[in-house]
Amino acid sequence: MRNVTVAAIQMQCSQQVQENLEKAEKMIREAAGLGAQVILLPELFEREYFCQQRRYDFYEYALPVSENPAVRMGMRLAAELKVVLPISFYEKDGNVLFNSLAWIDADGSLLGIYRKTHIPDDHFYQEKFYFTPGNTGFLAFDTKYGRFGAGICWDQWFPETARALALQGAEVIFYPTAIGSEPILENDSMPHWRRCMQGHAGANLVPVVAANRIGREDVEPCEANAGQKSSLLFYGSSFITDETGEVLKAASRDKEEILVQTFDLDIIKENRLAWGIFRDRRPEMYLGIAR
Repeated sequence: MRNVTVAAIQMQCSQQVQENLEKAEKMIREAAGLGAQVILLPELFEREYFCQQRRYDFYEYALPVSENPAVRMGMRLAAELKVVLPISFYEKDGNVLFNSLAWIDADGSLLGIYRKTHIPDDHFYQEKFYFTPGNTGFLAFDTKYGRFGAGICWDQWFPETARALALQGAEVIFYPTAIGSEPILENDSMPHWRRCMQGHAGANLVPVVAANRIGREDVEPCEANAGQKSSLLFYGSSFITDETGEVLKAASRDKEEILVQTFDLDIIKENRLAWGIFRDRRPEMYLGIAR
């Protein structure tokens, strides 16, 4: 038996960085108090989702990993609470800016950084303005409580993300995200969003944890954003699946919540081997998908 308890934090983000960091710390402490050993926060939780608009001054939000306050908070709390924290942040590496995830082990050490591979560009998800596509490749990390990997938001729609992480031995896959409904499209993508990740879990026999934000975030016209006015309503609905894709824990669309679930990684490993999915793979037949 090799149990691990994971948590997904669903929160609303304000324009005030310190307020968001204090809220995140409070919810991390609460999750740890519930027994969580690996705790996931939403994507870019330090601020409102600034990618809704294009502003050159927002490039200043990007910082090197050693200077980012969310990463520093994560290292301090991980060491104190003995928890693993994948922390989403806006990274500056020289002259290049990335949407990144810092993997912090339960002793507060930085295991490494994953940089978001797939960068969206859609109405109010204007991330190509801010982020260069990641250059790390998909990464799984050995932590105190198991071997884990993650994709970031748009990565979660691509089956290649989950398969690449599973092939590296990821025992749970984490997806920090910031996604909501776009009034201009009159489309609720939530059920589709959730089913995609359920499929990744079932296809790879690996549990999935997804953490989203909630709340309406408005953009008001100003000279810096060329008079843009828009809004996004983030729909929460964070969840945790088992290795078959069944949703075990699910959050509401509009409340701050903490989801907690315990897995026996040894039993899941046995199930994964018994299904024979990785035994029966035929990589030489899949070359077409890489073209």
